Amino acid sequence: PSPKVDWSAGAVELLTESREWPTAEGRPRRAAVSSFGLSGTNAHVILEAVEAEPSADRAAAPEAVVPLLVSGKSPEAVRAQAEALSSHLDNGRDIHLTDVAYSLATTRAHFDHRAVVVAGSVEEAREGLAVVRPGGVVSGRLGVLFTGQGSQRVGMGRELYDVFPVFAEAFDEVCAAVDERLGCSLKDVVFEGGGLLDETRFAQPALFAVEVAL
Repeated sequence: PSPKVDWSAGAVELLTESREWPTAEGRPRRAAVSSFGLSGTNAHVILEAVEAEPSADRAAAPEAVVPLLVSGKSPEAVRAQAEALSSHLDNGRDIHLTDVAYSLATTRAHFDHRAVVVAGSVEEAREGLAVVRPGGVVSGRLGVLFTGQGSQRVGMGRELYDVFPVFAEAFDEVCAAVDERLGCSLKDVVFEGGGLLDETRFAQPALFAVEVAL
């Protein structure tokens, strides 16, 4: 604060920390924001609280698994953001993680140091943020690792193709899209092709077909 202002005089008080803002009976909350700049900016906006209109009853949708993004200019700042977010989730209000995730992703600045917590409930979010705060890392389970050329082998995916119709359907769809360009059946190359699978023009679409089917 400016030392040229006597903040102890008058009714104007400089806020240095958050505080409760009680409502008065019959009077909405009002706040004013002023902006004055050397370039000529001269603006004053008065904001008034709006009573939320009751929404129609509807079935509550299950919470989706969402990423909660936090960032800062330093690792310490990231941990501070994680702690602040955890405190927000602890305040007991009706919180929807999808709304929180959307706001974090679209309305906050993204700095060089970042962390993400993937959660499907407020409780999961709290647990993940507790790990971020001391700077730890949660080891999750690996679902699928998509590899590059060189890992192809004759017969790859054959067992999945025979057992899981959804895999076979997706695999056949990719093969149908590339067979004309290859001039032969990609499925035959993958399952029975022998040395052809080591050629780049077959190996890359073959790996792509298996990975899409997965």
